[in-house]
Amino acid sequence: MQHGVFALEQLLELGLTAGAIRKRAATGRLHRVYRGVYSLVPAELLDREARWMAAVLACGPGAVLSHRSAASLLELRPTDRARIDVTVPARSARDRPGIDLHRSTTLRPADVTRAQNIPCTTVARTQLDIAEVIHRRGVERAFDQAEILEVFDLRALEEQLERSPHRRGAPVVRAVLAEHYVGSTPTWSEFEERFLAFIGATGLPQPEVNHWIVLSDGGPAIRADFAWPADRVIVETDGRRTHRTRQAFERDRRNDLRLTVAQWRPVRVTWRRLNSEPGLIEASVRSLLKL
Repeated sequence: MQHGVFALEQLLELGLTAGAIRKRAATGRLHRVYRGVYSLVPAELLDREARWMAAVLACGPGAVLSHRSAASLLELRPTDRARIDVTVPARSARDRPGIDLHRSTTLRPADVTRAQNIPCTTVARTQLDIAEVIHRRGVERAFDQAEILEVFDLRALEEQLERSPHRRGAPVVRAVLAEHYVGSTPTWSEFEERFLAFIGATGLPQPEVNHWIVLSDGGPAIRADFAWPADRVIVETDGRRTHRTRQAFERDRRNDLRLTVAQWRPVRVTWRRLNSEPGLIEASVRSLLKL
């Protein structure tokens, strides 16, 4: 399975001649995606995986999906970039439109895997790669996601650092490993991420993120966006996407009632309130935490 895209060499191996390929391209039976790469459907109709596969094929033997694109394929971190990251094991390679080409002399067979049959960098190599191209908090979140998916491999990551100690991303990875408890802040949304950054900027104590609370009333466990269990304080980030339905509205109020009866203090924060009245939110949380 190659997601409906083929390199020129593969088509020749299937028995097609160069003339037959040109004829099929002229009549719309094949569609040129990159120089030397064709698809069965027009390029604009290719899905994400097909576009990634085509980019890898376009960059020649040994090329692999990497950096932000690999992180998305491996479900470590989403990306909405139109450009595709590809690493090639050589210093010289031809640039391709729409592809961010990374030339590497340290890429080894052990650094390569396949996901959905697309050649890509391993989780550990990808974690080191993205540390060069995204902000540190993004790296932390990618590490947290790897822990959630049970693919975080500290030994493999340390081996990457030993082999490439002078790469630009190495200091970032070392700092994250030294200062961040991997798996401790797996936020579910950008709003939650924004609130966590707000907590860090104010100097408030770090909360438990997505903390499960089991009450003694026999009801289902409640997942709190942010919780300070010792103080029995909860902050829920009320985003429109997840809290605007009638069912969600009723569930939230039911949970607030259950928590209040159990002597927890739930607080709801909206995106607008966080941006327009951050001082009020900080003062409220400080008061509840008795700081």
